[in-house]
Amino acid sequence: MQCCTVISALHLRIAALVLALSSCFTVNVSAQTSPATIQFDSTTGVFRIDAADSTYVFGINEVQGLQNLYWGGHLAASDHFAAAHSMPELSSFELPITVTPQEYVGWGGGLYVDPDLKITFPDGNRDLALKYVSNRIDGDTLSIVMKDISRDVYVTLNYQADGETGILRHSATIENRTGVPFTVEQIAAGTWNLPRGTDYRLRYLTGRWAGEWNVQERHIEPGKTVLESRRGTTGAQNNPWFAIDREGAGDQDQGEVWFGALGWSGSWQISVEQDQLQQVRVTGGPNAFDFAYLLKPHEKLTTPDFYGGYSSHGIGGASRLMHRYEIDSVLPRHPKPKLRPVVYNSWEATGFDVNEAGQMALAEKAASIGVERFVMDDGWFGERRNDHSGLGDWYVNQQKFPHGLKPLIDKVHSLGMDFGLWVEPEMVNPNSDLYHKHPDWVLNFPGRPRTEGRNQLVLNLARPDVRAYVYGFLDNLLTENNIAFLKWDYNRNWSEPGWPAAAPDSEKNVYVDFTNNFYSILVELRQKHPNVEIESCSGGGSRVDLGVMRYTDEVWPSDNTDAYDRLFIQNGFTYAYSPGVMAAWVTDSPTWVNSRSLSLEYRFLSSMQGALGVGANLNKWTREDLDQARTMVAAYKSIRETVQRGSLYRLIAPENNSEQSVTETVSRDGKQAVTFAFLHSSRELYPFPLVQLRGLEENATYTLSMIAGNVDDGTPVTASGSYWMHHGLGLKLRGDFQALAFTLTQTK
Repeated sequence: MQCCTVISALHLRIAALVLALSSCFTVNVSAQTSPATIQFDSTTGVFRIDAADSTYVFGINEVQGLQNLYWGGHLAASDHFAAAHSMPELSSFELPITVTPQEYVGWGGGLYVDPDLKITFPDGNRDLALKYVSNRIDGDTLSIVMKDISRDVYVTLNYQADGETGILRHSATIENRTGVPFTVEQIAAGTWNLPRGTDYRLRYLTGRWAGEWNVQERHIEPGKTVLESRRGTTGAQNNPWFAIDREGAGDQDQGEVWFGALGWSGSWQISVEQDQLQQVRVTGGPNAFDFAYLLKPHEKLTTPDFYGGYSSHGIGGASRLMHRYEIDSVLPRHPKPKLRPVVYNSWEATGFDVNEAGQMALAEKAASIGVERFVMDDGWFGERRNDHSGLGDWYVNQQKFPHGLKPLIDKVHSLGMDFGLWVEPEMVNPNSDLYHKHPDWVLNFPGRPRTEGRNQLVLNLARPDVRAYVYGFLDNLLTENNIAFLKWDYNRNWSEPGWPAAAPDSEKNVYVDFTNNFYSILVELRQKHPNVEIESCSGGGSRVDLGVMRYTDEVWPSDNTDAYDRLFIQNGFTYAYSPGVMAAWVTDSPTWVNSRSLSLEYRFLSSMQGALGVGANLNKWTREDLDQARTMVAAYKSIRETVQRGSLYRLIAPENNSEQSVTETVSRDGKQAVTFAFLHSSRELYPFPLVQLRGLEENATYTLSMIAGNVDDGTPVTASGSYWMHHGLGLKLRGDFQALAFTLTQTK
């Protein structure tokens, strides 16, 4: 399981649900390609995992600890490793336990780097010394059992290798067999150790509301860099993804890159630490800040999954591996999740002022341009007239929809579209029937102020009664209405993370139990309503991670839909996540964000780089606008599979104040390539840079077809892959905020 899970009588049902979803949707992808191989040399005590183009090696050293020996490019089968031996004592200040590259280590015995596990026992003892006990290899999965030297604390490490991408999925399960409860104060899914070096560069993603997915770079120096969220959920300020390469040794498609992501939708932490021997280690798991988990006898606590991968083809190659893995091994219904439909969303057209007649009128216009899914946003429930009231009261507003949702849904279906609905299940307005009845249901500290954000509070989903309420109303909503899609929003972070109903020594369990219950609701809904699709939205991109993506079909990267800003937002997003899950809307111009005016063509081309949607007020569009939209939607459908499932190349990234942005995506079968190009502003008569494509077959022939715009005069219509990649082609882009797009289709 990828989520941080405790197994007890209370949680057996939830665990069973998660397991059921996994068995329903998971297939052994590696069996379809070159399978991963896992070997254990009992003579030397060395484990070796080979998958795709990478090799991962660690061993049992002389003190029965697990020590990393190698992580990098694929090694020959004839290459063997000697038994692991702890690093010698550098000085009395740098003991072997600290300078040895540990695979998974407890806190104690002179450890000064981040531990993977820290426990306080009832007698006050906090020392934990984990030693190897046994292992089991089952196809592409390796399980290793470790135990403390004297206490019955067991840790099972799980590794799963993907034969197609080489990505490893790592987690740990802590089991209490001591007979008394103890408190887990810090827990990681695992640690990735890189080869020793001083020239490493860290890439990571930062942001804020309406400004998510900024790519940051920094030199890795002695000490620790911490990427984290203390906000209760993933957060936009940091995203749980990292990539590390060697400075000056590569570019988008060249050079070694070690990368990874944490699959957890709660507070999280990834620390990148260089020790005194210039060794770099990356440790990830739930955030240790304000964290504690009371683990009772016979209970187990399973961490989130920590994913790690290696690419010899630069940061672009790392992204392509992540995209492939997410599509084939993470998303619901993998390895063949549904292509994302063209969506219309009513929010920017109507705000809270939704009603039956108005939504039907918008649905007619949306259907006329080729939209496949109509989504009604906020305002349809309770006494919801603005963001001050109604959250938590999930009944249909009778003044706005006197006959319920069915007439609107039937109308949408008659127009050839399916129907979706906005919900925000984990929130409540103080001005609501639910809060008046159950003020104790929110996160709170008794006798302390309750901090509001967007006039709302956070329901404590860790409570069984709150979980039952949230699941119940969602189940009823889906049972009583023919709804194909939920846009699941979450518009604030935590404050006052108290759980007064819990015992004081287990109140901090809220950090784990809240997120587990969130996952379990998604699992149970998907089991009972298997055709429903779900989007993870959190005021934009504040809950996007490989944990929530196991249960949701797409994500919302940002509330900022300005088409130029989106070039930067979407660029950063695709470093870690697939364009195939990235919802991207065409909205009105000028935008509310920057008051910037952009052509409809430009706005469409920007959004066509992901899962295309329309969020504009179609009532204000002219006949010409609707005609152009119809043409662009049809064009998108002809390239959709390539854009959502293909291999992405950043030919010119919109970074470092670049005036240009060019992306190319090549379909999995290599038959089609789609290129989008954008220009901010021309300068001093300079032409747009020559575009040299990538990822084509050298000797195949490709035919050029324009979606929008023009290429330079004299450009051939048909040429070899070698020509398009090495000679390249010129683009006619001049002026301000210009864009074009074209396809290359293999003809033989």
